[in-house]
Amino acid sequence: MFFVVDFVRRKLAAREVFPESWRIVLRKRVPFYRGLSGDERERFELKLKVFARTKPFCGAGGMVIDEEVKVVVSAAAARLVMNIPGEHYQRLNEIVVYPSHYKHEDKKGAVIFGEAFGPGVVVLSYDAVLHGLSNPHDGHDTATHEFAHALDAADGGFDGTPELPTMAAYAPWAKHMAEGFASLTRRVGRKGRRVLRDYGATNEAEFFAVATEAFFEKPAQLRSTHPGVYEVLSRYYRVDPVTVAAKTAGGRQAARPRSG
Repeated sequence: MFFVVDFVRRKLAAREVFPESWRIVLRKRVPFYRGLSGDERERFELKLKVFARTKPFCGAGGMVIDEEVKVVVSAAAARLVMNIPGEHYQRLNEIVVYPSHYKHEDKKGAVIFGEAFGPGVVVLSYDAVLHGLSNPHDGHDTATHEFAHALDAADGGFDGTPELPTMAAYAPWAKHMAEGFASLTRRVGRKGRRVLRDYGATNEAEFFAVATEAFFEKPAQLRSTHPGVYEVLSRYYRVDPVTVAAKTAGGRQAARPRSG
């Protein structure tokens, strides 16, 4: 019964007009939105609208959930799935937002910026969300990381493998992600800059989330250092961010007025 009601709610939300006030928030707070145009922007806005209208948000630690918070957090979720048909957060039933980092009572007071509990709950620090969005090329984005976990757990567990579109997609996924994970694990603690953060060597689930951050924020570097990982992520997310970035840069250059 829940899934029927959820399906109807999403259908109704999809028919609503996208508020212009949301576009103002997006242009102000979400840099990657400015690079979207045409069909891309339409797909993104649709996913964002349905997410914002149907997912329950809960403020914690004094956080007030207003329209801007919903739009910004929903933008982070929508970016991952904007090119994937269907609903991919169907089991996500609560987004908890703190104003800033918080301490985890069950982890010896560790400072937390975000976490996911199975497919159903994502907890975020709003400061961390804004920081991740405002630095779109540093390879570290809390919201992207946690929503990747939600996608991973949609099939029932954190194992580093989300639901893939076909059975044939699982073999190359397992091969390339395992190779990438092993490569990162061997390099942990060594000097030198890496595209993937060491935290990705914690386990396969964290590797998928960290690789997703790099895929969207450092795509050219990821493709160069881990081409297999880049390829399977590109097939899963149905986007080639290196090509998109090149087209966007080319369009901007062409749009520059000529001097003289």
